[in-house]
Amino acid sequence: MISLKVGSLTGLSSKLWPWRSPFARSGKPAPAPGAMSPRAKAPAPYVSRAVRAGASSSVLRPKLVLASGSPRRLALLEQAGITPDALRPATIDESVTRGEVPRHIVKRLARAKAEVAKKLIRGDKEFEKAHVLAADTVVAVGRRVLGKPELEQEAADALRMLRGRAHRVHTAVCLLTPDDRWRERVVETRVRFRNLTNQEIFNYIASGEWKGKAGGYAIQGIAGSFVVKLVGSYTNVVGLPLTEVVNLLQGEGFPISQLWLSKAEVETS
Repeated sequence: MISLKVGSLTGLSSKLWPWRSPFARSGKPAPAPGAMSPRAKAPAPYVSRAVRAGASSSVLRPKLVLASGSPRRLALLEQAGITPDALRPATIDESVTRGEVPRHIVKRLARAKAEVAKKLIRGDKEFEKAHVLAADTVVAVGRRVLGKPELEQEAADALRMLRGRAHRVHTAVCLLTPDDRWRERVVETRVRFRNLTNQEIFNYIASGEWKGKAGGYAIQGIAGSFVVKLVGSYTNVVGLPLTEVVNLLQGEGFPISQLWLSKAEVETS
């Protein structure tokens, strides 16, 4: 094997193929190895084709507005490689109508959030043609819906109802397109808790993790240790079913898998 040092190819090519060397024809001495012509430009940094494709697709892709201020939903989107262009949290009346079934509740509330966020971006030239993504989650035991408890006693009552039995988590995902088309999915996950002791419930309430959580618990936190069985989407229980969200966005032309390329390492030379 012949080992060549950087710059040695110039001298070698002059000896083997002098008719190809401009310095051999002109009679001028060849520049020192590694020297650069005054007119030569520094080589541009190399960027892989995969990264260039990801960069261009992220520029050309439709804009996305998330109608939520939930850090959990934002983190889930980013986990899937999706970063919203803007956040427009929608404040709505989330009270439940008597006799309304869980699937209808989440669908109605998700739609209402999307409509409010759409109004918030109206007149904003940067986002007026953006897609709006909204979601709503409820926990239900039978037909009884457990909302987001505001008081410690309410959270404790919810956990006592959930312990040792199965419940269902319903999430509606709503995508409102720039031309006012509705794309919706309702996802259901069945969850079963072990039989929590009163002391465990008391200590969990003291942790404060229940605040702002449907059903009074966060499965991605301490409450993950309560789960005996889960059937369906885990991310749905956290607050956003990623499979359904990705399918909805891809159906509207979002290059989701191309966005993953932004995580590729950029090579420079």
